[in-house]
Amino acid sequence: MPSFDVVSEIDKHELTNAIDQTNREVGNRFDFKGSNARVEEEEGGMLLEAQSEFQIRQIQDILLQKMSKRGIDVGSLEEKPVEEGNGRARMHVLVRQGIDTDTARKLVKLVKESKIKVQAAIQGDQVRITGKKRDDLQEVIAMLRGADVGLPLQFSNFRD
Repeated sequence: MPSFDVVSEIDKHELTNAIDQTNREVGNRFDFKGSNARVEEEEGGMLLEAQSEFQIRQIQDILLQKMSKRGIDVGSLEEKPVEEGNGRARMHVLVRQGIDTDTARKLVKLVKESKIKVQAAIQGDQVRITGKKRDDLQEVIAMLRGADVGLPLQFSNFRD
């Protein structure tokens, strides 16, 4: 029976490359000379650090540009407020991975309301869609791409 999984993931290797490219560009730019501004990878996210909030916003623009060039959906990022203190500014950016339970329920509800003859099942941090016809599954993919669920969705593990 044909099936596929709906997931929300990013390629960690590409994220690391985007962070490295951002740090390289920040290190070469004249307006950041001597400021020790940088982006560090943390568990579950990133830390942007600079002398002021203005510089944090500039680093953020560079980072988002590098991420989009590498095919990382920036919709999976969740920014925390900028913290300033001791002459430094810091901003934590969370990288959301996986589909949380509420969003998974919303996806299952969307699939059921579409009246397409498929079944949707929540499996951990992903949703499995199963149907008899391949065309039905492709119709569900098209419908979910158009739906606004607050997370970037990818479709993987398509089996015929």
